[in-house]
Amino acid sequence: MAAVARVMTVTAAGGASIRSSPASSALASSLLLRPFCGKSLRLDRKLGQSSRRLFACRALYVPEIKVKEEGQAETLDYRVFFVDQGGKKVSPWHDIPLSLGDGVFNFIVEIPKETKAKMEVATDELYTPIKQDTKKGKLRYYPYNINWNYGLLPQTWEDPSLANEEVEGALGDNDPVDVVEIGEKPRKIGDVLKVKPLAALAMIDEGELDWKIVAISLDDPKASLVNDIDDVETHFPGTLTAIRDWFRDYKIPDGKPANKFGLGNKAANKEYALKVIAETNESWAKLVKRSVTAGELSLV
Repeated sequence: MAAVARVMTVTAAGGASIRSSPASSALASSLLLRPFCGKSLRLDRKLGQSSRRLFACRALYVPEIKVKEEGQAETLDYRVFFVDQGGKKVSPWHDIPLSLGDGVFNFIVEIPKETKAKMEVATDELYTPIKQDTKKGKLRYYPYNINWNYGLLPQTWEDPSLANEEVEGALGDNDPVDVVEIGEKPRKIGDVLKVKPLAALAMIDEGELDWKIVAISLDDPKASLVNDIDDVETHFPGTLTAIRDWFRDYKIPDGKPANKFGLGNKAANKEYALKVIAETNESWAKLVKRSVTAGELSLV
């Protein structure tokens, strides 16, 4: 199968252009045009006794990007790259901005709803394309379909040297933060959506902390109805429990033990989710500034 290039307009899907107000224009300048790392945005709420800022490093300001597929799907060679208007490859992890302001964030789809190929950003490859995960040289699949769109928050990182005392002292899993998007529409691999966080689940996978941020795309019909964890229970009854149980049990068919969850085995609210996003964004900023060891991770 020949390589395929799919054009995606980021402004429509949830990316890098902000037009709504002068304040938004100022935000675009601070977040998207900076070629260096620095504090750029205060979160909407105070988190505990202090407030945090989000960081932006090397974030691109482009009205349109292309998603370019190389190789054939469901093969070891298959990659989904992101390229700018000039055809230059960019990193979905490092170069797409995290925050769009007003509590809205960019979310990159790795695994579309109702599919089971285990796709993920290749954090150790140049330009961090999306590929299918492997084990012992074979492609990995979930034992059953995932019931939500699944992917990552760009410009976040779960630091494997950082113990979280609120979650049993677990260390980060060395990946970007995961997102479970609960909207009704299946998306495509590489789609960039504008989402708002609603809750957070603290999954512990073989001793590693692997956050799951529950969010909804702003273009979903129910998006205006849900703004925090209680709204999810009202308008998507049973969904938080279903997400927790799905991630708890998906390894059991392969003979592995169930995953565990911290924070009392329950989802935390939106404020806590924003706290997680801010902290992991700070960790990512330290990573790309090389204040911490990158190991095999690609910073390009």
